[in-house]
Amino acid sequence: MPVVAGVIMFLYMAAVIYGAFVYAPAAEGLGETSRIFFFHVPIAWTAMLAFLTSLVNSVLVLKNHKIDNDIKAEAAARIGLWFTVLATITGAMWAKAAWNMYWNWDPREISIVVLLMIYMAYFGLRSAITDHDKRMRLSAVYAILAAVMSVFLVFVVPRVYMSLHPDTIINKHASSQIGDKRILQVFLASLAGFTALYFWIYSLAVRVERLVKKKEGFDV
Repeated sequence: MPVVAGVIMFLYMAAVIYGAFVYAPAAEGLGETSRIFFFHVPIAWTAMLAFLTSLVNSVLVLKNHKIDNDIKAEAAARIGLWFTVLATITGAMWAKAAWNMYWNWDPREISIVVLLMIYMAYFGLRSAITDHDKRMRLSAVYAILAAVMSVFLVFVVPRVYMSLHPDTIINKHASSQIGDKRILQVFLASLAGFTALYFWIYSLAVRVERLVKKKEGFDV
């Protein structure tokens, strides 16, 4: 079943890539660099979805104190961290094309650096605590605070301070009004694809970590 799901994901994402570079036209006024939009925004969304998953499972850790929730919280946070790295890279590529600089310390760029540091510290905390029960509890508390901070950094800070980052990516009138319907079709397909990709990777990561914990003698 995982192999079949992997093949389906590969074919679907290949179709998204084709749509982004061939089927959909370049956005008016932005040129070919607008195609980064099809990947940058879904990747950023996926990172936030992963952090939300980690938040929910961390709350369940404090409530039920089950190791399986701790496994899920850690797996989701790890995936979220990697997708945040990808969002940073694709954002820098867009910045280079739009502003002729990969990095200019824009509020959104600063926010994502802080977010990366917060979740790297989460894994630093987990690796520094040897007692399993204590690690579960402290990691859960930290993950909850980190998820709350991620919402603040991604959605609040960039709107409080002046930012070069566009909110109206495709259309100058409103973010919900994407000019060409093909652009909207490919964007929604990409958003669905990256969401499905996240859940596929997440299920595999949880499955592997469960096997590791069982070998270590934990009852999962």
